[in-house]
Amino acid sequence: MSLESSYDPKQFEARLYEQWESSGVFKPRGEGPAYTILLPPPNVTGTLHMGHAFQHTLQDALIRYHRMLGCDTLWQMGTDHAGIATEMVVARNLGQEGLTRDGLGRDGFIEKVWEWKQHSGGTIERQMRRLGASGDWSRSMFTMDPIASNAVVEAFVRMHEQGLIYRGQRLVNWDPVLKTAISDLEVVNEEENGFLWSISYPLSDGSATLVVATTRPETMLGDTAVMVHPDDERYAHLIGKTVKLPLSEREIPVIADAYVDREFGTGVVKVTPAHDFNDYAVGQRHNLPLINIFTLDAKVNGNAPAKYVGLDRFDARKAVLADLEALGLLVETKDHKLQVPRGDRTNQVIEPYLTDQWFVKMDGLAARGLEIVEKGEVRFVPGNWINTYRHWMENIQDWCISRQLWWGHRIPAWYDDAGAIYVGRDEADARARAGLGADVALRQDNDVLETWFSSGLWPFSTQGWPDEAAMGARGFERYLPTSVLVTGFDIIFFWVARMIMLTDHFVGVVPFKDVYMHGLVRDKDGQKMSKSKGNVLDPLDLIDGIPLEDLVAKRVSGLMQPKMAEKIEKATRREFPEGIPAFGADALRFTIAALATHGRDIKFDLGRAEGYKNFCNKLWNATRFVLMNTEGASFSGAPQPRTDAERWILAQLAKTADEAQAHFAAYRFDLLAQSLYEFAWNAYCDWFVELSKPALQGEDRAAADSTRHTLLYVLERLLSLLHPLIPFVTDELWQQIAPKLGLDEATVMLRPYPRAADIAGGDAQAEADVEWLKAMVSALRKVRSELNVKPSDAVSLLLAKGDASDRERSARFASQLRFLNKLDRIEFVEDAASAPPAAAAVVGELTLLVPLPAEKLDAERVRLDKESKRVAGEIDKCKAKLASDTFVQNAPPAVVEQERKRLVDWTAMLEELAAQRRKLD
Repeated sequence: MSLESSYDPKQFEARLYEQWESSGVFKPRGEGPAYTILLPPPNVTGTLHMGHAFQHTLQDALIRYHRMLGCDTLWQMGTDHAGIATEMVVARNLGQEGLTRDGLGRDGFIEKVWEWKQHSGGTIERQMRRLGASGDWSRSMFTMDPIASNAVVEAFVRMHEQGLIYRGQRLVNWDPVLKTAISDLEVVNEEENGFLWSISYPLSDGSATLVVATTRPETMLGDTAVMVHPDDERYAHLIGKTVKLPLSEREIPVIADAYVDREFGTGVVKVTPAHDFNDYAVGQRHNLPLINIFTLDAKVNGNAPAKYVGLDRFDARKAVLADLEALGLLVETKDHKLQVPRGDRTNQVIEPYLTDQWFVKMDGLAARGLEIVEKGEVRFVPGNWINTYRHWMENIQDWCISRQLWWGHRIPAWYDDAGAIYVGRDEADARARAGLGADVALRQDNDVLETWFSSGLWPFSTQGWPDEAAMGARGFERYLPTSVLVTGFDIIFFWVARMIMLTDHFVGVVPFKDVYMHGLVRDKDGQKMSKSKGNVLDPLDLIDGIPLEDLVAKRVSGLMQPKMAEKIEKATRREFPEGIPAFGADALRFTIAALATHGRDIKFDLGRAEGYKNFCNKLWNATRFVLMNTEGASFSGAPQPRTDAERWILAQLAKTADEAQAHFAAYRFDLLAQSLYEFAWNAYCDWFVELSKPALQGEDRAAADSTRHTLLYVLERLLSLLHPLIPFVTDELWQQIAPKLGLDEATVMLRPYPRAADIAGGDAQAEADVEWLKAMVSALRKVRSELNVKPSDAVSLLLAKGDASDRERSARFASQLRFLNKLDRIEFVEDAASAPPAAAAVVGELTLLVPLPAEKLDAERVRLDKESKRVAGEIDKCKAKLASDTFVQNAPPAVVEQERKRLVDWTAMLEELAAQRRKLD
């Protein structure tokens, strides 16, 4: 199979992935230590977004790297059943068929969900394949699979037996549209314009009134106290008295609590324990009654005065305000910005709601979870995330694990007619535990467990727990703890902490050794990507490209605020006038790696993707050059270098391999990408390819053959170094050159990852010599370019000053200098001042002179002035650094000394340039 003349990822990416997957190379196979990564399971309803692409790329790079190190690698794939999201998708689809969730009933609806999952649930896994994810798909699990479901039931039953799971009445985030509790992560708090109303609460004895400020006047129907700060002298005499609750016949106490902010409003706060999380905590401290005034769909219930019953909460607000104003109790209304909690799926205002739910007691689990991390058994990267983790664990609340849904793991609890609760692995087990006969009627709890509960068990449920046979078959002892978790900081508590606590609780080990926390992927301006902003980038659109009209249609469809469509369309047409070109998976992956800096959000810029597509193209063209110059050749083993250029590139290769392993170990994907890019583009593709040409075209057959061998060998090792980041193009190119080196592996991913210790032939003296040669070539090319000398025109080179090594190198590299710079002669002169008018450059202590015809002298004067200005700027930078006590005292001594040497070298260069400039006057 020959290599196509141009790089086109569409021609080989799908073909290669099919080859990889069908050959089984993704399965655990190495003989080395286990290396395991647990994929954060994406929602089965989902499609690949940039956040997925980011973390999947980094995980895949780690897996491919460790596979090449010989580790027994397992990337445990899987998807989450996503209770709320899935119910919404399926309910919407049913609506298009004229069916409803309630009309089908629980069993009928769940059957429809499973049908949908079978037909549409694999979309995100197919998209992950497009990105190159090399996980073992044969082991992929779904959180509702029998093994995972068995683990969920077992965990619930055990924790209930241990007194860690209980049913109780507490405040939760309630979505009145979905009619279920939701987690904090599913609540979006956004600043909105609202009002602050001040209301008079008369004291029961009629002696005075207290003015209370609130943003939610309708909830006053459920007030059970007003409170002041215990040290607020204005109200100290009123503590213990009562006020008449306006619009109600109730009297409520005036209490003192340090929670009150004396500077906010009047310093008097209403307390509604059943409809505010902070008030709930106050109510618990003061043993206040909890009065729930809303129904499940946020309408006023019978606990409020009759005239408000049945009103929607916002209609009730209007009615309450009107009545307060009529009574003269509405003191003030003023504009106010406030944080409004909305459900991320319905966009409805979330109601703090008092309801019976299932909870996990967290105090003991959290103490142990914090101890594990404090002792270093789990390491956060970057390390500062331990502070966020510690804050969560030290301020933990009991965990609400029940959801009022049908799709999910149904809670394994049953009730008799009296409301007594029986927990078991199934109904028969629940009956047996309680000694109940068949004559006692039981009904199962209608609720399901929230998805974070099953996700918290994921590290060990995916390894077969609690079934011993399944644990043996899936490698429980070998693959747990996993090696690293790659995840976003936003779920450090919701998922990371819970996995640490539950894995330790049930199986006595940590779930992972490292946690690599990455930031959010934002647009190029640092804005969060969202449908409403119209700035979402679909990874597949970057891989395949998308025409402008299709991109516009995609961005303006399904908006929650249709009025934004025109603005989004204009912005899209302005930013992408030609649509988005196809970059291919490798360019996207390399962009992601290059942007993966520690501890920062990622600003994704398509310009970077364009640049890295060019990088892949550069590799492609370099490989074509090598193939053309090694046609019919075959080699084995490592090369025996015969030229300085070969010894130089082998030394550079060893250094790069060393850097790559260090960067992988530190999770510095950005530095890894930078190091590999610089070696590939600059050292190999630009310099070594150029430096190889004199040998390839020279008369020394042995040097030509060794150069061919080194070209192939270094390219093969370079493709191996790059493979974890850009797997497709590296394997496509590797398969072209592997036969020439006698390599019989089916794919580069089965090659050993390059290690510096295995790369011989480098030479420190050759490195120094070739760096001198590169500086000479660069200086001469710069002169030719700035003076517009045609590439076909030969020029002379006169050399002045310098030392013995300069003369020796000039003689040794004369043929290379002539070939690479089109020189007709190279000659040393005793005195630069006696040389004819010439363009000048300086390399170290050596002065390079290119004699000029008279018509070029003006251009040379301009060039020398420009170069002198540049060098003077470098001198200023060096002086500024060396004048800084911070730099001189804190930088390593070698770095300071290097800066001093740079100052000497730049100063000498400026003096020589000035001398040449004077000569032309």
